[in-house]
Amino acid sequence: MCGIVGYIGSEKAAAPFLLDGLKRLEYRGYDSAGISLVNSSGHILTVKSIGKVVHLEQKCQSIQCSDMYAGIAHTRWATHGAPSENNAHPHLSGSGKFAVVHNGIIENYSELRKRLSMAGHKFVSDTDTEVIPHLIEEFYNGDFAAAVTGAVQQLSGTYGIAVLCADYPDMMITARHGSPIVIGLAGNANMVASDVTALVSYTRDVLYLNDDEMAIITPSHVEVRTINNVPVTREVSRISWDVSADGKGTFEHFMLKEIYEQPESVGNAIRGRIDLKAGNAKLSGLDLTPREMALINRIVVAACGSSFHAGLLGTYYFEDISGIPASVEQAAEFRYRNPIIEPNTLVLPISQSGETADTLAAVREAVNKGAIVAAICNVVGSTIARESGRGIYLHAGSEISVASTKAFTCQVAVLLMLALLLGRNRRMNHETGTELSQEIMRIPSLIQEVLKQAPTIEAIAKKHANAHDLFYIGRGCLYPAALEGALKLKEISYVHAEGYQAAELKHGPIALLDEHVPVVALCNDIPGKDKMLGNIQECRARQSPVIAVVTGDDDCCAPFTEDIIRVPASSRFVAPITTVVALQLFAYYFAKERGCEIDQPRNLAKSVTVE
Repeated sequence: MCGIVGYIGSEKAAAPFLLDGLKRLEYRGYDSAGISLVNSSGHILTVKSIGKVVHLEQKCQSIQCSDMYAGIAHTRWATHGAPSENNAHPHLSGSGKFAVVHNGIIENYSELRKRLSMAGHKFVSDTDTEVIPHLIEEFYNGDFAAAVTGAVQQLSGTYGIAVLCADYPDMMITARHGSPIVIGLAGNANMVASDVTALVSYTRDVLYLNDDEMAIITPSHVEVRTINNVPVTREVSRISWDVSADGKGTFEHFMLKEIYEQPESVGNAIRGRIDLKAGNAKLSGLDLTPREMALINRIVVAACGSSFHAGLLGTYYFEDISGIPASVEQAAEFRYRNPIIEPNTLVLPISQSGETADTLAAVREAVNKGAIVAAICNVVGSTIARESGRGIYLHAGSEISVASTKAFTCQVAVLLMLALLLGRNRRMNHETGTELSQEIMRIPSLIQEVLKQAPTIEAIAKKHANAHDLFYIGRGCLYPAALEGALKLKEISYVHAEGYQAAELKHGPIALLDEHVPVVALCNDIPGKDKMLGNIQECRARQSPVIAVVTGDDDCCAPFTEDIIRVPASSRFVAPITTVVALQLFAYYFAKERGCEIDQPRNLAKSVTVE
């Protein structure tokens, strides 16, 4: 993986679109880039580079490509083989007749490579992808589509591919199994991408491929069929969001911009979904009647990364507010654990992109086992949203920085509203429901108050930016906040940080504490605060510097530290949201002080579409 772009037209050169599309996908994270173009006489030209797309663009300036109206391009996040020009996509067949870009992992590539090598094929990369163009060439007898069909039927694993053939300069073929592909329709040209972000400046009309489907694309026509050659009718979807919102504006980094967008993004997630008069939430996408909701006897959340932390927080909400047993599962382990899914179990897959491969696999396992599945994701039309059949969109807007900020807080807000809805469906009375509804409505303004603390947080982050290890500790529903705060710091500063339930610190990790290991202690004025103060004293007894998060003007931590981050008073259910926003700012300024690449941290990808 990570980013695929393809273009085929009859009037405009392909290269400018492809390079622009790659730039729009840079936020996904990558280590190399490449482009293949085909001209009308059937010559495929391929250019690759290590590093940023701008390096590829510079190399392309020295070649003549104005007469090339079809091409494919790719930004690679390494799965097989170190970053190098040989390992960068597109990959070519031995004859140079076929060029392929690929997202995913071919699990049986070793077997295929051995077989193809014995048949005389020569490989030049360390990648799994390179077997695909060689396999297509092996099946080719003059019929491009038949060769691609034959090849993909041999593949095990996941793939989203786009293919060029020198003999068919006016045709491009794409196919998918487990890795997203979207096709853009633009009249006298058609486009392919792994993410609609690459297309929205050129068209709003798109087709989404489903698993085990392929599309034969010309400048004026798109034909969708299964990989078994069965024709498919697919409705055109209309993209409504505005690409102009994706600029950094006056902010130095997308991450900082997205942190500051959270009052608006969480407001959008909440808007129209709270009924203050009824003291309840309205989540129409859930598509469950009150009677069906009343029958839910267990909730299982499946997620990865920041979404996992949001899901863990959701389990606190479902048990405390809704009175329903709940658990969170690492999505990658969900299907391999052979989970017990009882009748009336609600499974909630959570994914910002709606394309996370591990979470998608969990969705399919849950559907297979007869669960009620409702997705929580941000991208309309994404695979997880489509395959779940019901769910709740975040309305967070486009998130460009690899490290998730506003998607996380919107996920938590949605989970809190869902807990309210299920609680009012059971034993929660009107008064309690109204109080929680009012508290949810306050979240955007509470986040705004946290953002006013940015100068103080920046100063504290700069003070500790030379640390090589940090611990984050929290209790109750602030424990997931500690996990998320530590993750943010790891992602963008490359500094080791661990989140712990505060009581767990003394069961082993406390052995690592000394004057060089700061501890970020979440000491908000909610249940568990007194015990947290005890944990802070244990840290200070080992000379660890303490960075305390407290509520308002509370001076409970003043005897132990001068590094205090203040968040506004709120209920224990909302406190994790405001606390995480403060920790996002801390991570941002910490990484900035260390001179790190914040929006595109090394080794990370925005949308993880491989298992």
